[in-house]
Amino acid sequence: MTTRTGRPPRLSRAQILTAASELIAQDGADALTMRRLAARLDVTPMAVYHHVRNKEELLLLLLDEVAAGIERPELPDDPRERMIRAARTMHDTLARVPWAVEVLTADDLLSPAALWYPEQIVDAAVTCGLSAADAVRAYRAIWYYTAGEILVRAAAARRRAADDRKTFRARLFDSLDHTEWPRLATVADEWDRLTEADTYEPGLRALVEGLLAGR
Repeated sequence: MTTRTGRPPRLSRAQILTAASELIAQDGADALTMRRLAARLDVTPMAVYHHVRNKEELLLLLLDEVAAGIERPELPDDPRERMIRAARTMHDTLARVPWAVEVLTADDLLSPAALWYPEQIVDAAVTCGLSAADAVRAYRAIWYYTAGEILVRAAAARRRAADDRKTFRARLFDSLDHTEWPRLATVADEWDRLTEADTYEPGLRALVEGLLAGR
């Protein structure tokens, strides 16, 4: 084991947050440990603990940084359009930092500044005629749809960056039997183009219409 000598390097909380966000962006939220973070910064774990108490506090600080930069656009008067615009803004903000979605879905951590999104969506749903309980359920459905779309795309992007070979799915679709899988075989050549298209908002609109059906 190498013993550090001389004056320890100066370390700031900003440096820690930058290194942590880079580590998460590279390997995912589960890869973040205080030991790995210290190694990336070339300091001892105790030097990191001097600035943040634990991983949970570190993740909250990272989420605060994301939330501080969220857009709060002027929303339409129509409550259905308000739901869609607020959800679209939430999606576009988090799509730039998909690791934040991993943290939000896995650890139930939330920055207070991010409450703007559920507040707008729940309020609009109530204005559309849903009860408060149903409005919360509507927000949950929208959040699951949004988080799932971001996570799937982020995982696919990481996979392509790490390995440019054909996926197992692509190899499987290349040899589909038209007799056994007639529908899938018909669209196999177009599958990548169709599934890589940005269909978030059309899907969101269909979801909102379904949630508000009859209201």
